[in-house]
Amino acid sequence: MSYVGPDSQPPRPPRRFSGGPLTVTLAALVPTCLAGWLIYEATSGPGGSEPPRTLPSTSQSAQGSASAVPSPSKAEKDDKDDKGKGEEADSKPSTTKPPKSSSRPAASGPLKGKVVVVDPGHNLGNGKHTAEINRLVNVGTHRKECDTTGTSTNNGYSEAQFTLDVSRRLRTLLEKQGATVKFTQDGDRPWGPCVDERARIGNDAHADAVVSVHADGSAAGNRGFHVILPASVKSGAADTSKIVVPSRALGERIAGKFVSATGSAPSNYIGDGTGLDVRKDLGGLNLSTVPKVFIECGNMRDAKDEALVTSGAWRQKAAQGISDGIVSFLRG
Repeated sequence: MSYVGPDSQPPRPPRRFSGGPLTVTLAALVPTCLAGWLIYEATSGPGGSEPPRTLPSTSQSAQGSASAVPSPSKAEKDDKDDKGKGEEADSKPSTTKPPKSSSRPAASGPLKGKVVVVDPGHNLGNGKHTAEINRLVNVGTHRKECDTTGTSTNNGYSEAQFTLDVSRRLRTLLEKQGATVKFTQDGDRPWGPCVDERARIGNDAHADAVVSVHADGSAAGNRGFHVILPASVKSGAADTSKIVVPSRALGERIAGKFVSATGSAPSNYIGDGTGLDVRKDLGGLNLSTVPKVFIECGNMRDAKDEALVTSGAWRQKAAQGISDGIVSFLRG
């Protein structure tokens, strides 16, 4: 902060006196005073102020930078907390290289040697690739779209965000149990993959279990979760005869553990209160040759379920419930 020096104002011009020794004396003093004033002005800067000071490069400049950054909102803090629990879900594209879809080396644990494929439903980029995802693929019983954009809450939180976040949390939990975990997509693809490729990834991995993570988009008032099981299908490339029974066992374990972990009730609009639903129109199930189920974790269009799926703490519980079900199934 600059300040004004005590001699910053120039002296007033001397009064004119007529003749005499006093006049001579004053005349001699005026140039001297004027020279002194000019020297002060030249050395003290404009307006008589001090030369500008350089701020220290550490504490003061850091304080200035900090004051310019707004305090994080509660949502931002929650998001950071969520990421510490295994999430990344954020809607902004990452500038870093996305993680590969394959798991890190498995740790020792009760699931050592087991392979689990996790299928995060949909993809954040699907909406920008409508031509690709609308392409029809053969799912055995019929042809259907390669993939869809999925649903979202009324406030814009997308199913693709939700599924990827829960899936990443699930991977962390399963790896701690010693499982090798593979993803069908991990935010590392611009769109898709198509439903037939999702099934093929699980088949090629010879997975001991595959879970496709989703959330529903039903009417308000419809609440709860349900697990979708493969029907008995034998048509074209689809043959579920070998996986119907083990897939049901997997689905029942997940449904039971999901209730325990989340406190959520089974769906009040699908499954007659069992939390289980059998379908033959889903390519991801029809084309699977290994035990596989879908889980619709809640209804994103219902306000009460929306409050759950948008909570990082609840998503962690959802991942825990799914993990517990898989562990129970694989350990027999």
